[in-house]
Amino acid sequence: MLTTLSVIGLAFSLDLLLGEPPTAVHPVAWFGRLVGAVDRAWSDDERRQRLVGGAIAAVAPLVPAAVAGGVVLVAGLVHPMGGGIAAALVLFLTTSLRSLLELTEDVVGATADEADLERARERVRGLVGRDTATLPAGELRSAAVESAAENLADGLVATLLPFAILAPISLPAAAAAAAWVKGVNTLDSMLGYPSKPIGTASARLDDLVMLLPARVAAVSIAVAAADPLALARAWQWARVPPSPNSGWPMATLACALSVRLEKAGVYVLNPDADLPSLADGEHAVTVVGRGAVVSLVLAIGLAVATSGVVTP
Repeated sequence: MLTTLSVIGLAFSLDLLLGEPPTAVHPVAWFGRLVGAVDRAWSDDERRQRLVGGAIAAVAPLVPAAVAGGVVLVAGLVHPMGGGIAAALVLFLTTSLRSLLELTEDVVGATADEADLERARERVRGLVGRDTATLPAGELRSAAVESAAENLADGLVATLLPFAILAPISLPAAAAAAAWVKGVNTLDSMLGYPSKPIGTASARLDDLVMLLPARVAAVSIAVAAADPLALARAWQWARVPPSPNSGWPMATLACALSVRLEKAGVYVLNPDADLPSLADGEHAVTVVGRGAVVSLVLAIGLAVATSGVVTP
């Protein structure tokens, strides 16, 4: 149990101290290049493309899982502390908190001055995929706040929870699970578009994997905002976005902040409120940060529970 807590503590210390590693040396970016290599028209037949996409969704995430689990296993055989350090590195590389909060804060801050809006439009592209060229300040803040909520689930909870549950049993298995989930998320972000039949299976798999993390993130946000009823109020809008999962943390944060979050032509959450003000955007960063702490406490609780089961 102490090993698990030490590993999780080291991973989050690395994130707080270092943030995201440079893209050139980030294993997730390396996996992205692998996905890019298979992202092509394998056939003119849409059904065959979907079949190929199913094989990619089944096999591709196993690559980072095997590498991560293998590295932790070998490191543990080399030195008693090696496995724990390697597992912490895997968790660090498959989660992201500091960079998310800093980028969100940067975008929100840039909307304070009309002269900085172009910088905000440029920076927000690191958070969202929509066209930001003409977005006004309120919609830029909305985009940043939406992404912060959604990425609490994708970038932290989704990999942290399985890692925490499995770590007391096997650090290699925990590392492999975290890397597998990150692989699924990456596949969906690169292939999971309606215009890409090859990505249909990846999108469906990601929907399944994110079912629980998105809702845990929503609960964490409600607790962090000291407004547990925000989750109940979010119920009516959580299913509005096309994704079956992303609406939960986004709608919960919208209700907790009493703001409207909107992607033009796609969804509007908490429509009777106003778009986020500068103060609302800054508060959102604080709430998501606290939500990450709540998620971490939950993960530690799950690790303790698992440890109690495996070592009665």
